[in-house]
Amino acid sequence: MSKPSITILAGILLLPTFIAIFSRAIIRLADAEGSVPSLLKVGLSWKSAKTAIKHFKFPRLSYLNGINLCEIPKRLLLFNMFVTAIYTIGVLSALYASLLTHDSSRTAIMASGLIKGVATILLSIFVDPKISVMSDNVVRGKAKYTSLKGISIMMVTSRLIGTVIAQIMFIPGAYYIAWASKFFV
Repeated sequence: MSKPSITILAGILLLPTFIAIFSRAIIRLADAEGSVPSLLKVGLSWKSAKTAIKHFKFPRLSYLNGINLCEIPKRLLLFNMFVTAIYTIGVLSALYASLLTHDSSRTAIMASGLIKGVATILLSIFVDPKISVMSDNVVRGKAKYTSLKGISIMMVTSRLIGTVIAQIMFIPGAYYIAWASKFFV
């Protein structure tokens, strides 16, 4: 398993802890009248660190209660997997591509920014707006909280699967970058 996959897996395990701490930070931010420096001053104190440890939780199977997999948009999850894979291999494939081609090695290295830029655009156009609308519908009462829970679980799962797919795409991605970089020299 690669480092990105292990990191995503650790993120999945720490998600309940993050939600507990982040929700309290949002309340504190409102109390601090929107001042991020005031929030950081309180949040980085020893007392807050002790409190944060008390909110440490692991995921439970009960969190899956009420989730209907049929309600989750499959195309969104596939797209998130694909974009995650592109993000994961972008820099490494470009570096490896620079070793494959001597004539255009500098161009191949610079292609990593282009690849990550395309992935960012795809994420901003196809994934983020859909998740935002779903979250907004839950806040407005147009959708159930369980549907948002299902989406969040499937998004982190699709991200984990995306890092595994990236391991398969790494070498072909490097050859593609090496091939394409010859046209820009």
